[in-house]
Amino acid sequence: MADTHQDGAGAGADFDLSQFYQIFFEEASENLDQMEQMLLSLDLSAANDEELNGIFRCAHSIKGGAATFGFSDVTELTHRMESLLDRLRRHEITPIPEMVDVLLESADASRSLLARHQSGDEGEPLSTAELVVRIEALAQGLTEIPQVNRSAQAAPAAAPVAAPAAVPVEAVVQPAPVAEQPAEAAVVGTEPPAGARVLHIEIGPLANLELGDSIKELFRDIPGLGSIQDQPSPKADHRLFLVKTVSTDDDLRDLFVFHVSKEQVHISDAAAASPVSESSAEAVEHDEAVEPPNNLPPEEAYGFFAGAPGVPGMLSNAERAAVPAAQKVAPKAAAAHMESTSIRVDVKKVDQLINLVGELVITQAMLAQNSQGLDPAVYQQLLAGLADLDRNTRDLQESVMSIRMIPMSTVFSRFPRMLRDLAGKMGKKIDLITLGEATELDKGLVEKITDPLTHLVRNSVDHGIELPEDRLAAGKSDHGTLTLAASHQGGSIVIEVRDDGRGMNREKILSKARERGMDVSDALPDSEVWQLIFAPGFSTADVVTDVSGRGVGMDVVKRNITSLGGTVEIESNAGQGMKVAVRLPLTLAIMDGMSVGVGEEVYILPLSSVVESFQVNADDVSTVANGTQLVKVRDEYMPVIALERTFKVPRADESQTSNIMVVVEAEGGRVALLVDELLGQHQVVVKNLESNYRKVPNVSGATILGDGSVALILDTGALVRRTRH
Repeated sequence: MADTHQDGAGAGADFDLSQFYQIFFEEASENLDQMEQMLLSLDLSAANDEELNGIFRCAHSIKGGAATFGFSDVTELTHRMESLLDRLRRHEITPIPEMVDVLLESADASRSLLARHQSGDEGEPLSTAELVVRIEALAQGLTEIPQVNRSAQAAPAAAPVAAPAAVPVEAVVQPAPVAEQPAEAAVVGTEPPAGARVLHIEIGPLANLELGDSIKELFRDIPGLGSIQDQPSPKADHRLFLVKTVSTDDDLRDLFVFHVSKEQVHISDAAAASPVSESSAEAVEHDEAVEPPNNLPPEEAYGFFAGAPGVPGMLSNAERAAVPAAQKVAPKAAAAHMESTSIRVDVKKVDQLINLVGELVITQAMLAQNSQGLDPAVYQQLLAGLADLDRNTRDLQESVMSIRMIPMSTVFSRFPRMLRDLAGKMGKKIDLITLGEATELDKGLVEKITDPLTHLVRNSVDHGIELPEDRLAAGKSDHGTLTLAASHQGGSIVIEVRDDGRGMNREKILSKARERGMDVSDALPDSEVWQLIFAPGFSTADVVTDVSGRGVGMDVVKRNITSLGGTVEIESNAGQGMKVAVRLPLTLAIMDGMSVGVGEEVYILPLSSVVESFQVNADDVSTVANGTQLVKVRDEYMPVIALERTFKVPRADESQTSNIMVVVEAEGGRVALLVDELLGQHQVVVKNLESNYRKVPNVSGATILGDGSVALILDTGALVRRTRH
């Protein structure tokens, strides 16, 4: 399967991860800094779960990124750190100062290893054998740390010695006391098929613990989902469940989102969380078997965790403190530093900066308006300064706005791998094409649009694109095509998910709607029939799979997009595929606009929507059925909207009529707006009218003019939709 196409055409190419190296190095550096701060502030006598989980997440993030980019040495070290931290956060061992020491030294070593990779793998790689030995010993609960004899590594191997008896784990492992919990509740739901996973699902923090009962009801109500059973939770505001299911983690989170947010759902493998056995044999097998590094001589491997005769023994804490500093891994003074080419700034600070620039734009507009009547000969220097202020303000505004803008490629880059896995799981062949990757979106918008796009892609793979044999039978290529496209259209941002699959079955959707008791008619237009799939719990899938089929997903898409003030439009052709277009309103704080006058009122049109303007005679406007007015522009009839009637603008002179038309384009349609005059083009600061007043039809926002008055910014998309109805 071709993962991605940069230009939307041509053969598939391997996805290049090197473009994300710098981002990884910066995020890894931040995680190491954060880990160091949390370790230094950790109270060993009263370490809480939140602190330990925070340190674990840092190590886990670094390990995941390093594995993705193939930095195996960093992956190995952080994996060992993660194992130690995992046992700490599960309260299987008690934190001691030696653990903090080894984790801090490991963080320094990771920093050095990453710096070497960032510099192109120059220089000798750092040895982490000693750190690995110490981490593994501490992970087993040993309070004495084995010494790695470096000189022995170069000497001939000694005769093999018998492996010493393992140290009993119960002598050193000190589990944290757990409060007495009530007896476990009965199992709810149905027994899942063979091969089901056994999970621990922790929900919380919860203000109302009864929300957990609502989640349990899902397993009772949805056949085939699996079974759920209450477990004692160590946290008063959390619910803990033992779940047996074939569903994926993503599907479970999507299912629970009706009751709790995704951030409140914590899923882990129950098999990996089994309690520590008291037998030495089981202790070695627990979680991940502790093995000595491959490069240790046999005699040191045998004596890895015990001071057997003839092999390196345990060092006491005092002896370990006396080890020369030169033997310690990655001392901080000599540690290499990773270079950073960017800084992370709190989003609130950026928002404050944008607001201040907005006020500057308003002030500049006021000065420009008040200076219009000045004599250029007398006030030449002042007017030249105001012109410079105008230019500098625009440049400053563009620079500040670009800080929050992120290219769409950041969102699209996560889909090739997901699509590859889904296609392989379902036995389908799918090519991914991405268009408009350079289209920039506001950071807040990018974060909110990712989940809806994920649902749409999964839906296309499962329901839309057919199996290879079915496509060949229908006269198609055995490879399906999924296209992700982003573009700016008429002041809006449009993101499309298109596939060349089977399309939607109108009759099947209507039949399912009737089964659910929905009031539908065979006379419904296609556009309204397609919208039925957004109903909560609506699904046309015949079989529930781990990809889809439970009716959870499309309604989440609609709800998330609507919360952003956007719309979702669907087009489908049977046997040819479907297109889902997500259209989001203008969210930028400052925009270029054209101001028009109607009576005493001033309205702002987004300049990106304006096509042309012209004068018109009354005879050029024709009235058709239902009072709709049309105007002919170069052999094309275009609907007319008189802003005077739409917004009920009062006139001092009743005999005055509008004779200027401004053609605007939005959502694939055009409309001619009838206005009195064109006032000019300038930057305007967008103010949210809904949060400051209320939602007004056909209006997307408001702005403050140079004279201090308020002007409404027209929603050109809503005006175009109005003419269609």
